Order: sequence, then structure tokens, then C-alpha cells
Amino acid sequence: PKNSDPDVVREKARILKGNVDAVNITDCQTAIVRMSSIGAGLLAQAEGLEPVIQMTCRDRNRIGMQSDLLAASALGLKNLLCLTGDHQKFGNHPGAKGVFDMDSIQLLGMIRDMRDGKKFQCGEEIKGKGTDLFLGAAANPFAYPYEFRAVRMGKKIANGADFIQTQIIYNLDRFTEFMKTTCELGLHEKAYILAGVTPPKSVGMARYMKKFVPGMDVTDEVIKRMQGAKDKKQEGINICVDIINQVKEIPGVAGVHVMAIEWEEAVPEICERAGLLPRPTFDDDAASVPETIVAARETIEVRTAAGAADDVLEQAKAEAEKIIAAARTEAAALSAQAAQSGEATTENAAASGQAADDAGEHAMNEKGRREALESVNQGLNALKKAYGLSDDQFDALMNFVDAASVLNKEPEGLTQQPVGATPAPAAVSS
Repeated sequence: PKNSDPDVVREKARILKGNVDAVNITDCQTAIVRMSSIGAGLLAQAEGLEPVIQMTCRDRNRIGMQSDLLAASALGLKNLLCLTGDHQKFGNHPGAKGVFDMDSIQLLGMIRDMRDGKKFQCGEEIKGKGTDLFLGAAANPFAYPYEFRAVRMGKKIANGADFIQTQIIYNLDRFTEFMKTTCELGLHEKAYILAGVTPPKSVGMARYMKKFVPGMDVTDEVIKRMQGAKDKKQEGINICVDIINQVKEIPGVAGVHVMAIEWEEAVPEICERAGLLPRPTFDDDAASVPETIVAARETIEVRTAAGAADDVLEQAKAEAEKIIAAARTEAAALSAQAAQSGEATTENAAASGQAADDAGEHAMNEKGRREALESVNQGLNALKKAYGLSDDQFDALMNFVDAASVLNKEPEGLTQQPVGATPAPAAVSS
């Protein structure tokens, strides 16, 4: 909104909740002063939506952008769409000074390095927690020269874009050609491509987009359908649903971006009629990624079938048993090696046969125990990442394996010590 009323955001959020997977929160679109994307994103998140905040290069330099994104990540926002931004002369402050310290491609690279390389744009290391943002960018299949649009999108993907939102699609033939080139370049395997769609509200809106909106390709067929319709709004929804059903069949398309501009009430009907409802829901304890993508980030394993969470935990338990067995063997070998070298024996211990009472052997056993525990900790944390375990599942796994007590058993020749004496494996964000 062009004011500070939080209920504007909340009311729209309640319309969209349950009908979409995420919502875009624009950053002063068309260069007009509006509530900040980060602030409105937090309001939407509080209503149970997954916000995609946006950032343009128009209004901030690289210092301001990095600062705001550290705060956004600290506040729990996870998705970011990177845009160059509309020129300020088109907005309500045409005399404002545009910053444009970098463009959207450079912005993507900067944030990717903050996330993956834990460093600021200047090269300085980020000490402590960096950002963990899922990065998006925009692409326009209908801008001239057409044959280079997929290549330009590829530059954004190479610089860190995990998902792409396209310009509004009306010319399906041209979009199909764009996606064909996209697939030939293998870009659909490196990022999610979301096809942009919108329901035209009136003939006037369709004509305006055709004549005056740069990069828009509204076909004559769309205008004729709107002209011949008795209920213009309903026909606009019909057109949008038809386009969604067609783009779903185009190879490489991973989803749709519904842009119902100031018409959020139409979104539930559009999604339902296009066969997109109900949206998948996932328990907090289960991995919630519908498919994997090849990117710089770690691959997240798919777990969507009923009972998958329990299945994952059982598999993790089996792997954990292997890790424990290997660690026990390693610890025993270290103790045996120490005894053979004479480092862990004394004349008294050799005579009595009670090596466990000897200070030297105690030290070596402790060393072996700690090295084994370190191996266990590393292995279990790796399991958490590999299987996408939640904190609760990981706690259950730790209770199951009871690594410390196993490693401290006398029959394995390991010195007994209270479990609390060694740090528990650190929690790993799944």
C-alpha cells in the first residue's frame, strides 16, 4: 500500500492463503513510494504466507542493500527477487536521484556470495551468520532481440538465481520458442522457471498493455475474446486459466506466477479452475521440496509420500548404526595401537593385567574415545543434512543411537565417563 496501514496487507494475505505457495511483495513498484517490501513481507509472513520480498537497484547502493538483506535474513525472510527497477522518472518522485549502483545481474552475484561464500561485496569475510536467501530474477521472453532472451536469463542463473519469474504471457508461440532455447541451454535444470500470467480485467486494459507497456506481447486474439465477452472480468479469468493449462504442457516450466494486479479476489478461482488446488502441504518434520534442482546449493531429498518422515528416520537409524560401529572399531584400534607402542603401559599395570587403571592407557583410551565421538558427531550431522531431518527427528535419532553410552562401554576397552562430559553433536539446520 501507499500508506502505513498493515490491514491492507493482512486482508490480501488472507485471500491468498492456501491458494498459492508464495507471494511477491513488491519494492516500490513503478517507482512509486509504498510500504517497504521487507516490512510488508513480515506482515504477510505473520498471516501464514511465504513471502518473496523484492529489491531493486534503483533506491540503494551496495552498502544499503547488503545491510537490509542481513536484517531480512535475521527476521526469517527466505526468498528474494532481484530487480534493476523502473526508472524514477516514471514514478511519483521524478526528480529523485536514481542510485543504480549495480544492475540485477550484479546484485544476484553479490547476494550469492553473501550466502555461499560468506563474504561482502568488498571481499571482507562475514563473521557469524550470513544470509540464506533463495534467489530469484525476472526474465522477459518478449523483449527484442528475442533470440538472446534465454541467454540473458542464463547470465542471471549463472550469477545465483534459483528461480525465474517471466513477463506476462499472452503470445504462447513466442514463449514456447523461448522455453525451447531455455531447455537446449539446460537452464531449466539449474533454476525453476515460473511462467507469468494475468487475467485482463477489460478490453481497455488489454489494449493498454499491448500499446504502452514495454516488453508486453498481447495478441489480437486476446483482445477479440475480451471484446466479444458479455462479462469482461469472467472472460479475463477464462483467458488466464486457458494460458495456465497450456504453459503446464511446455517442457521446462516449473510453475506459474499469477499477477492479479489489484484483483487478488480472482486468484482462488483461477487456481481452482486451472487444477492447481489444493496446494501441497507438508508437515514441519518432513522435507518440503517437490523436486531437486542442480545448482550451487546442496540437493534436498524429496520426501512427500505418506509416512515418508518415519521412513527417513528408519533409514537414518540404519546409517547411524554403521557410523557407531565404525567409530567403536576405530577407538578400539587406537587403544590397541597405543598399548603395542608402550605408551599406555606401566610395570605395575602389566603385572596386574589391569590396564584400565593405568594413567597412560587411560589417556590413550580417552583420546580414542574422543576421536571416535568426533567421527560420530560428524557422521550424524551429515545424516541430518542428507535425510533432511528436523530437530525433533534428530533428537529421536540421538536417543536411538545413544552414541556416548555405546562408546563408553567397558567391553570395548573404552574409559567410562559421564555423557555430559562431551559436547552433544551440534544441531544442523535442515
